[in-house]
Amino acid sequence: MLIDGEWTDAKSGKTYDIVNPATEEVFAQAPLGGAEDAKAAIDAARRAYDSGIWSEKAPAERASFLWKLADIVEKDTDRLARLLSIDVGKTIKYAKYSDIPFIVDNLRFFAGAARMLDGKSASEYTGMGTSMIRREPIGVVAAIAPWNYPLYIETWKFAPALAAGNTVVIKPASYTPVVIMEMVKHAMKLLPKGVLNVVIGPGETVGTELASNEKVDKVAFTGDISTGKRIMQLASKNVKRIELELGGKAPFIVLRDADIDAATEAAVVGGFWNTAQDCTAATRIYVHKSIYQRFIKALVSKTKKIRVGNPLDEKTDMGPLISKSQLERVEGYVKSGVSQGARLQVGGRMPRNLKKGYFFEPTIFTDVEQDMKICQEEIFGPLLSVLEFSTEEEAIEKSNDVIYGLAASVWGKDITATMRVARKLQFGTVWINEHGMLASEMPHGGFKQSGFGKDLSIYSFDDYTKIKHIYLDNTGLVRKPWYWVVYGKKDK
Repeated sequence: MLIDGEWTDAKSGKTYDIVNPATEEVFAQAPLGGAEDAKAAIDAARRAYDSGIWSEKAPAERASFLWKLADIVEKDTDRLARLLSIDVGKTIKYAKYSDIPFIVDNLRFFAGAARMLDGKSASEYTGMGTSMIRREPIGVVAAIAPWNYPLYIETWKFAPALAAGNTVVIKPASYTPVVIMEMVKHAMKLLPKGVLNVVIGPGETVGTELASNEKVDKVAFTGDISTGKRIMQLASKNVKRIELELGGKAPFIVLRDADIDAATEAAVVGGFWNTAQDCTAATRIYVHKSIYQRFIKALVSKTKKIRVGNPLDEKTDMGPLISKSQLERVEGYVKSGVSQGARLQVGGRMPRNLKKGYFFEPTIFTDVEQDMKICQEEIFGPLLSVLEFSTEEEAIEKSNDVIYGLAASVWGKDITATMRVARKLQFGTVWINEHGMLASEMPHGGFKQSGFGKDLSIYSFDDYTKIKHIYLDNTGLVRKPWYWVVYGKKDK
């Protein structure tokens, strides 16, 4: 772990194994940190923040760090992509051509944002003085990332936090600490000690300390709803800020005039990328009844062409799930779908040709009802539910009928109709004739129990600052005209 500029083992001396999900082999060991390690990291971040060694640097200096880190990561793409593939089970082509380039772009975006840290007002409003708005760093930020995008999502948190002048404690997911530590090795060479710290360990101990410790000023968390609710409780101890992205169950609405070829292509990619271990994965497909059968035929045909296997092979389209427990979870949802009466069209089992690894075939259910578990709950695995609808109103109602509100998409050639549907969907992002496109300049975050706050964009950057109003008297008067409300006499 990295605490106060030093590499350190857990205070307990304990370690645990990191397993390659494609081979089931141990490929690394990590320190098993606990509350004491988290406290040490928090204390280091607090000292660094209070010293002003980072927060008082000019924005250009903070921006320079992010630019340099982006260049280093870009040059190290091949190695980082390989580690990411081994760590997560992500396909090498996805890691190399999507994840790493987007991370580099994120770093460069927030480098630019660091130099745009401005207030929205500096003027006279009272007639007697000048009001100024300052945006200042919040303080110590705890950045807690999930295992499905250990570099991607961690960058979304630490980059704006550092750009704004905060100090940071990173907690990687226990499954996937390896690749984030490689990026941190690059970062620590450019930063004063204590500005960036990393503690590895379970949420029950490390996460609890980060969320409850009064020296932490903000928690930025991506993960499941139950953990998010727990963080809200713990954070109330000192009313610290929190940002939560808590999963999704994205609807994919196909209107009667949609391009079936384009929509099915996107449903396959959007439904199965990263082995569907993605909060924005297109898991609920709503298709107009007039094209339902044609859509199913094309979707199943394309799904059967997905190549499942070794994620380090660039020909592979889909790698393994992250763990045995996640594999068992997906198997449980398949059994639930069958028992509740849904029709299995393809997949539904582990590939017979792969003897090792947590692989699962891309799976499609039809004849799904809205209240079935596979339609209501986030599965985080390669399982699509396809339902038909008759009217726009029905599609909108069913799409909104989940506790989540992260992302959705609408497909159709009539732009008026697609916009009409998009406006009524209760999701933080709605794509039209696209599913999954993200940009550093645009916010990512959810409604309802998908959480609140934003990753990416200037909206995220602003959330790592606090607003201060400074008022400067311009009159020079000893007794101001409004003091009569105190002294009981109004001067002329």
